[in-house]
Amino acid sequence: MRTFSFRQVVFMVMLAAVTSVACVSFLERFKSRGSLPPVAITEASVASDEQNNIEIYRSMSPGVVHITSTVAVQTVFGVFPQQGTGSGSIIDNQGHILTNYHVVREARRLDVTLADKSNYRAAFVGADPDNDIAVIKINAPASSLRVIPMGSSANLAVGQKALAIGNPFGLDRTLTTGVVSGLDRPLQTENGQVIEKVIQTDASINPGNSGGPLLNDQGQIIGINAAIFSPSGGSVGIGFAIPVDTAKKLLPELIASGQVRKGYLGVTTTPLTPALAQELNLPVKEGVIVVEVEPGGPADAAGLRGLPDENHVGDIIVSIDGQPVKDPGDLARMIGSHKPGDKVTLGVLRQGRQQQIQVTLGDRPVNLPERRRRGGLFDWLR
Repeated sequence: MRTFSFRQVVFMVMLAAVTSVACVSFLERFKSRGSLPPVAITEASVASDEQNNIEIYRSMSPGVVHITSTVAVQTVFGVFPQQGTGSGSIIDNQGHILTNYHVVREARRLDVTLADKSNYRAAFVGADPDNDIAVIKINAPASSLRVIPMGSSANLAVGQKALAIGNPFGLDRTLTTGVVSGLDRPLQTENGQVIEKVIQTDASINPGNSGGPLLNDQGQIIGINAAIFSPSGGSVGIGFAIPVDTAKKLLPELIASGQVRKGYLGVTTTPLTPALAQELNLPVKEGVIVVEVEPGGPADAAGLRGLPDENHVGDIIVSIDGQPVKDPGDLARMIGSHKPGDKVTLGVLRQGRQQQIQVTLGDRPVNLPERRRRGGLFDWLR
């Protein structure tokens, strides 16, 4: 039997104590920095497709959360709570979760379930309804959070691999795979705005997938699953995801202030079609007809006129700062690219005469009335 001197015993005890303190300090420092590191993902070029799928799911699915939203529904018998489900992605070690606005819209209560089945009450942080993006937050320990990294949607190619993880019909963290089927698709939101450069995918997504990530073969977010084209109400292989680059531009302002400040004109419009222009014998073939002007809004202050009116057919906006306006999507995009207080010059056709009208844009109201689309072929996947 080996014996130790008193000095050696003291030294070993001190060494063990120092080592223990160092380990505890490291763990505490690691917890404060963020979640446990994700499972390594083999370079896609040297891994089989099956291996890539398995590794991405094992690594990233713990970062996908199950969101339950409770809204108040008015019926003839009174007001009753109604629940809907969706998905979201943990995007930092502070507990911020990226999802779709339509998942959390009008929610009186938000609950989040993590991969370890722990449940947390979530707080609404901010949203941009025009791009169907929202951020919520949970107060969970960093050690329970798996952050999903964000990639880029700028250089996607049709045919590129795409994986969706979400909670379709309440089935937790379901993986479906496919490809990027199309790029630069326009998609109209529930409030009537048009999101540009939307990603189309054939990775199966269904109700409950909304807000979940669309991933590339490196496990990075390239889109936020939002809607499907469906004559039947179920997945037919045509899904749409909001580009992650759109979300990345919005997130700092959403987290800091809860909203994205955008220029506001204060009009309701409808497109001028070539057929209508010909029928009305107009000198232009494209533009946006002003149907209604919000009383006291920026357009009203500038003197824009809407429909109906016994004296004229309504103003037709044909350009903004010299750039042609072909449809309401152009108008919304151009106005939304400005900040409140900016001045823009509208090219307007009024009673057959073209004129320039300068408008000082206002601050877009946080809660615009939504023109909800019921039925139809596009389903927003709440």
